[in-house]
Amino acid sequence: MEIILNLFRGFPEFWGGGVAHSVMILALVITAGLYLGRIKVKGLSLGLAWILFVGLILGHFNFNLDVHLLHFLKEFGLILFVYSIGLEVGPGLFSSFTKGSKTLNALVAIVIAISLVSATGVFYLSDTPITTVVGILSGAVTNTPGLGTAQQAYSDLRGIDAPTIATGYAVAYPMGVLGVILSFLILKWVLRINVDDEEKAAEGGIGHLENITLNTFSITMSNDTIDGATVGHIRELLKRDFMISRIYRAKDGRHDEVVDGSTAVRVGDTLLVVARPADQEPICALLGERVEMHWEKFGNELVSRQILITKTAVNGKSIEQMRIRSTFGVNITRISRSGVDLVATPKLRLQMGDRVTVVGNELSISHVEKVFGNSERRLNDPNLIPIFLGIMLGCVLANVPFVLPGISATLRLGLTGGPLIVALLIGYFGPKHNLVTYNTLSANLMLRQFGLCVFLACVGLGTGSQFVQTVATQAGLTWIGYGLIITMIPMLIGGLIGRYVFHINYFTLLGVLAGANTNPPALAYVNDMTQSNSPAVGYSAVYPFAMFMRIVTIQIMIFVLG
Repeated sequence: MEIILNLFRGFPEFWGGGVAHSVMILALVITAGLYLGRIKVKGLSLGLAWILFVGLILGHFNFNLDVHLLHFLKEFGLILFVYSIGLEVGPGLFSSFTKGSKTLNALVAIVIAISLVSATGVFYLSDTPITTVVGILSGAVTNTPGLGTAQQAYSDLRGIDAPTIATGYAVAYPMGVLGVILSFLILKWVLRINVDDEEKAAEGGIGHLENITLNTFSITMSNDTIDGATVGHIRELLKRDFMISRIYRAKDGRHDEVVDGSTAVRVGDTLLVVARPADQEPICALLGERVEMHWEKFGNELVSRQILITKTAVNGKSIEQMRIRSTFGVNITRISRSGVDLVATPKLRLQMGDRVTVVGNELSISHVEKVFGNSERRLNDPNLIPIFLGIMLGCVLANVPFVLPGISATLRLGLTGGPLIVALLIGYFGPKHNLVTYNTLSANLMLRQFGLCVFLACVGLGTGSQFVQTVATQAGLTWIGYGLIITMIPMLIGGLIGRYVFHINYFTLLGVLAGANTNPPALAYVNDMTQSNSPAVGYSAVYPFAMFMRIVTIQIMIFVLG
């Protein structure tokens, strides 16, 4: 029994109370927090934020780690968390500014700007310290990386830690979840939403899903002026991305032809087209009439398959470089990457982990499978070099000094900004330079969640001594009110702008607003409201940009007002 008690209290003769003591306290906080995170009330849960709350409670009762060990684990956990996020969102960040997502990300920028203005207003009108305000802001928008960024930025700027950042975050976080859902209910009433109509529009790709999803449809060619034109020429005329994956030649009954850019299209041919919903109308206007066609009735001369890219030799090569059509007679029609469907244009570069949809005969597709790999086992081997190389370069970049106009102090990106920027660059440019950055979703999630759990536990243990005193005072209740303001005002204004100015489908709009706050509980709530996947599509379209902006803007806020 004495040994067990000493594990909790720590062995005084050992550094920091002993390694076993420190690891056990950390594991206790994380385990308890994870179990509590499974508790749901009407489908809602605070998730990993429970780890912070458990740490705060145990920290209040003086369960703690050695101060040096606590600092190291907190920073290391934050580095792992931020770096894994950068690797995940890097490929999607730059594609966030493509045609399909520009409007949605413009709305996210507006929402983030309003939340920053709201937080700045709280700072100036209430005389609340900037450390508390940025903590409340991070909690109000449920952005844990923002919490770590704010702590690191303030420490770099002032050379001291600010416990009230974590306290403000913990106080505001629950209302950050509930406030978003309350905002969604208010928007539904104010906008007079007809759920059935919005559901039909979402399923039809209407309401800014037109440019970020793919549909497959059939057209019978009837335009005499382009009779005999090649697919490549038609694509030049339309100046839009689309694929014609199969052709049925009505005049001679042929239906087994795989299509490439040199294939001629004639009047009476029926085409199977893959394109974005926004491009369907102009494609039909040029080619002919959309028809219902049951391609399966022609038998299995041509089949469609999904192939997983698992060979490193393919990573970073464009579709035209692979010469799949000319070599094997197989057509690539679409690419599924991180849950997003992409039109298979010739210049599109393939990456490890892509799922490629191909059309061809069985024998040819089997040859293509050997070229691409199509082996789940190969993806199970983790690619550790980009992780540790990136962390090393990120730590170097973190300490490079720079100056911003209007700020006298010399600034650094810190251990949040440095690894994040390096991860974004490696995630985006790595595949283009034959650096395999792919890790399975579970491996990346494991790294990210491990880092986040360690970080939250250390933050809670380190600031728990002040938490209860703050929450139990009038100041704690006031902070909750500030958090609701910062949560709900941007959501409500953003919702009105998204609907009346950008004309976004209601369910897509809610997904975008949840993504603007990087708020998974809010997305889960919206997903339960509809059978369509439009909330998830909207969320994933803006998540990379929103996460990046939340992390960057909170650093700027610290540098300018801190």
